[in-house]
Amino acid sequence: MAARLRAASDSFHKSDMASYQLCDNPGMSAEPTDARSGSASTAAQLRRATAASFVGTTIEWYDFFLFGLVTATVFDRLFFPRLNPTAGTLASLAAFAVAFVARPLGGVLFGHIGDRIGRKATLILTLLIMGVGTSVIGLLPTYSAIGIWAPVLLVIARLVQGLSAGGELGGAILIAVEPAPAKRRGYYGSWPTQGVNAGLALASAAYLLVVHLTGNSLLSWGWRIPFLASAVLLLVGLYVRLRVLETPEFREIRESGQRAGVPIAVVLRHHKRALLIGMGALTAGTIPFYIATVFTLSYGPKQLGMSPQMILAGTVVAALVGVPLIPLLGALSDRLGRIRVLKAGAVYMALIAFPFFWLFETGDPVLVGLALVLVVAVGSAVTFGVLTSFLAELFDAPVRYSGIALSYQLNGVLTSAPAPFVAAGLYAWANGSWPVAVYMIAGSLVALVALVAAGRRPAGPGEHR
Repeated sequence: MAARLRAASDSFHKSDMASYQLCDNPGMSAEPTDARSGSASTAAQLRRATAASFVGTTIEWYDFFLFGLVTATVFDRLFFPRLNPTAGTLASLAAFAVAFVARPLGGVLFGHIGDRIGRKATLILTLLIMGVGTSVIGLLPTYSAIGIWAPVLLVIARLVQGLSAGGELGGAILIAVEPAPAKRRGYYGSWPTQGVNAGLALASAAYLLVVHLTGNSLLSWGWRIPFLASAVLLLVGLYVRLRVLETPEFREIRESGQRAGVPIAVVLRHHKRALLIGMGALTAGTIPFYIATVFTLSYGPKQLGMSPQMILAGTVVAALVGVPLIPLLGALSDRLGRIRVLKAGAVYMALIAFPFFWLFETGDPVLVGLALVLVVAVGSAVTFGVLTSFLAELFDAPVRYSGIALSYQLNGVLTSAPAPFVAAGLYAWANGSWPVAVYMIAGSLVALVALVAAGRRPAGPGEHR
């Protein structure tokens, strides 16, 4: 497979070289071109890279989030019907968490491919794997049809999703950040995060269309429709990503022979501090985000008597509100510095932990929506919207893909994966939400420690404090 990928990458590289020669060296083109048209072409390529980052990430995370939404509402009855309701919910959330176990492996595998073969080829491969894995979930037989093999196959398909997600976001960040002007990397780097929010909104909206089905329709066939729709989205994502060029920084690395032999080994040997800082800085955003988007879909209906439709509608609104907020915070980090904005974001996430539950537990649709906006919209903007460029600046270019991917995915195993499960366990233990709020605050404190450590380390190449 590596040989085929390398051949494909070389093919992409030749076409990219021709395109970039026209953009960056107008005198080499067949037709006379002035500097202004060369600049316009370069700007067009940057817009294309940004669009590929946004659209592809939207589709990837539509697939990934959709599993979490369905997990919290019907998978316990479809794949774990022999368990009591509480155990079935925990088993479903554990199946959701399985993907996060595969994500570090995906981060190592696709980080290696991205640092050795190219950003573009890797992003196309991750999109294909995610699209196929999600479509397969829509075709799976349930426990009533094949017994224990149903949850086994579900877990395998979820592992495939996790493998793809492990390599997706790092590449999406780099395809947007590496071609960007140094003083605007915060803004351009925020576009993959916009794609994450857009993917959440799209997944929530798609499931909202079928979750209202009455009788046995949702359990028998309705839940499958959003998964099968992924096949159509896959075609759109491939079209967009096939048109993007390889990043200039990776072309320079390849041409100069500076590619790392085993990028992950270099990260673990020479970038351990940066890796720990990246993992810690993510914690303020990951724990609250997965509590708000996954845990609440089980907690709200089962403990508070809310309708899943109301929570899904609130999630759609919150995710959409976050899309325009994210680039604003990314641009603000270009002016004020990444660490300053991220510290403020960690403090904000700690301060809203208890108010989030106070608002959510009222059951009022407007206040529930406001609670979700505080975490999913504003919280994503002040954390994830800035973390993309922050992580890209933590690592040297030859190992940047591997460094970003491993930071995200190791953090995912430690925080994102267990967050809904831990929240459910804490609620069951205390018969109340207060320990879940404390759990969210603890994540913010970890992030603040990491950001303080980041402020004391020497600045990396191109790093914007």
